[in-house]
Amino acid sequence: MIEKRRRKRHGSHIFLITLILTIALGSVVLGCSMIWAVGSPQLVAVKLESQLANLVEDVQAAESVLASAQSAKPVGKYDALLADEALCRQQNIYAKTAASPNETTIVFAGDILFDDHYAVKVKMNQRGRGIEGSISQEMLDVMRSADIFMVNNEFPYSDRGTPTENKKFTFRAKPEYASYLLDMGADIVSLANNHAYDYGKIAFLDTLDTLNGIGMPYVGAGRNLEEAIKPVYFIVNDQKIAFVAATQIERTENPDTKEATQNSPGVFRCWNVDKLLEVVANAKQVSDYVIVYIHWGTEATDQLDWAQKDQAVKISNAGADLIIGDHPHVLQQFGYCEDTPVMYSLGNFLFNSKAQDTCLVKLTLDANGFKSLQFIPGRQQDCSVTMLHGTEKERVLSYMRKISPGVTIDGDGFVTKKG
Repeated sequence: MIEKRRRKRHGSHIFLITLILTIALGSVVLGCSMIWAVGSPQLVAVKLESQLANLVEDVQAAESVLASAQSAKPVGKYDALLADEALCRQQNIYAKTAASPNETTIVFAGDILFDDHYAVKVKMNQRGRGIEGSISQEMLDVMRSADIFMVNNEFPYSDRGTPTENKKFTFRAKPEYASYLLDMGADIVSLANNHAYDYGKIAFLDTLDTLNGIGMPYVGAGRNLEEAIKPVYFIVNDQKIAFVAATQIERTENPDTKEATQNSPGVFRCWNVDKLLEVVANAKQVSDYVIVYIHWGTEATDQLDWAQKDQAVKISNAGADLIIGDHPHVLQQFGYCEDTPVMYSLGNFLFNSKAQDTCLVKLTLDANGFKSLQFIPGRQQDCSVTMLHGTEKERVLSYMRKISPGVTIDGDGFVTKKG
């Protein structure tokens, strides 16, 4: 449709230019004829010079019209919305320029941790190279080159607060460490997890302020329920993509990680899934695609639990186009709910000292919709992450095929639905 509009405008401009030149040339011919009829050579020369000067001006004007026509950009369906900066800020809408005008790439990673008292940050400090010393260049290239890169930020940023009483693991990172997100190439983070509130309300609010301070969009948490449930929207290549995040962990009536309410800060909890379904459905009405990043499942197992299976179907039916899960700290299967792809758990990405398999998941969109979905195998080992190749890559792909009976995964990691 955009190409058709462009051709139509181009044809109109050609017609206008032709008309201008025809009229101008006709004026010259008519003027010359009248002058010759008078019979004065001097008058002929003067008038002819004037007519030719006018013709040159008309040609220059025609060239200007053509140049403007060729440089004009097609009108996008979201141009008017993007022109209203105040409305975009209010609705969490961000404009992105894609690396390619023909497709949009979105990459997802799992859990990260930058707490000074845990192994990943200790090793990072020892190496003295920041993110560059902890994530391989190959992985960073994929993350940084993505039009949108999303990761699970499983800790607060603060120098304040006290650890949650009787909680086995509590995490907190210095506010300045938020810059690592920028170094990784992150464009958006999820705070919908069971560690965002580890150091209480004050550290939680510091986290929101810290992320706002570096211009990092976040989903799944906020100063109140309205903010916590609000999607983030990216408009890329004239497509509007909604990101929603929620957590069903911890599954108790009085969780350590506080739930956002109408007048108190916290995370977007979805143990009762009704509100999440409402948010997804509403986002679908105003977006081309809806992506749900959800904290769910049982830790340390590749087996899906009943709540994952139950909610995946409901979230898909509500309008989600892709579901990405985390929390189990290990890889879980790919599946489909009707036509909605589900990656049930991305596993740890850069989280602890364990040697374990990890991944990036890369979604590519084009003008027709989903172009491809790719599983990129990686390895977390010695507190760093590398991309896998050869027999190690095939080992992880074979494992994913084994635990994902409903999909086909080819040798390059591209995932398609069976049947």
